[in-house]
Amino acid sequence: MRKRMRIAILTGGGDCPGINAVIRAVAKKAILEENAEVIGIEDGYHGMVEDRYRILQYDDVSGILTQGGTILGTSKIANPYRYPIKKGDQLEFKDLSGVAIKNLKDLEIKALICIGGDGTLGIAYKLFKDGIPVIGVPKTIDNDLRGTEITFGFDSALSIATEGIDRIHTTAQSHHRVMIVEVMGHRAGWIALYSGIAGGGDILLIPEIPYEIEVVIEKVKERNKKGKRFSILVVAEGAKPKGGDIIIQRIVKESSDPIRLGGIGFVLGRQIEELTGLETRTVVMGHLLRGGTPTAFDRVLATRLGARSMEMVRERRFGYMVGVKGGDLIDVPLKEVARGPRRIPLDHPLLKVARSVGTSFGNE
Repeated sequence: MRKRMRIAILTGGGDCPGINAVIRAVAKKAILEENAEVIGIEDGYHGMVEDRYRILQYDDVSGILTQGGTILGTSKIANPYRYPIKKGDQLEFKDLSGVAIKNLKDLEIKALICIGGDGTLGIAYKLFKDGIPVIGVPKTIDNDLRGTEITFGFDSALSIATEGIDRIHTTAQSHHRVMIVEVMGHRAGWIALYSGIAGGGDILLIPEIPYEIEVVIEKVKERNKKGKRFSILVVAEGAKPKGGDIIIQRIVKESSDPIRLGGIGFVLGRQIEELTGLETRTVVMGHLLRGGTPTAFDRVLATRLGARSMEMVRERRFGYMVGVKGGDLIDVPLKEVARGPRRIPLDHPLLKVARSVGTSFGNE
């Protein structure tokens, strides 16, 4: 009697809408078309190191298409190659990749499908080089993964950010205030750019274009002189002034990406209020962008990506991520994904479009 094929799946990094749609697509396609056994590894790479997993039956993934988050749990700090271990008050890091790899091999899996951003998929690439048959699925609200034009989760976050800006408009107009909306975007400003254009932001500040506070102030004053007694600023958390640095909220030592940003909106608010005399308020969207029901677009995209990842298992396309180019699905080497974030190019057409309608990026 032929042994059933085993597929393992994990979700790493920050949560976002659409992860469960991928899990559902992978599991259903594996069960229906391959009669495979699907193993869900719990809490990302923590589960690999600690040998924590569960079998996903067909009914386990029914009804999860619309759910945000991930039914498997996730982690932003687990890295088998630099695993955090507390000894009393001390924090140590150990390479436990050998333990994680042995646990996977003991399960006799044919493929490991990793759903995550550049951190998760960077680790996946190391596992692939160490002999694990890995396939990646691109997940991040920041839309900053190399090798794909879009990631699932971005459209959902964009919708939430845009709705937030829309709601800010009414109070800004009513009270004649300067309103700052701070959105996520550590190294790339895709959310700020798209939501800022969609929400009619007057000034958009993104990590790719260092701003000058004098230019920001001049834009606000100029609008006020023209009778526009309010201004909307959309600011990515990773935005920084020319010659300055990002605003760090805290350091998470056990994380492979220890810097946690946040607070640039409040810094700008104080500066604008002091230099213009205009009442200024800051709203931080933060983790609101990660939560809730995925949009229809993200549900469809996540389902396509999940289904394609199972086809890649069948084709033995290990060491690749499924990406999107021109609306079509493509195979992208994990080596390319691991090179770092996909930032907004300075010749991106949306930058030109935004400037053509009077939007400022704080640099001219």
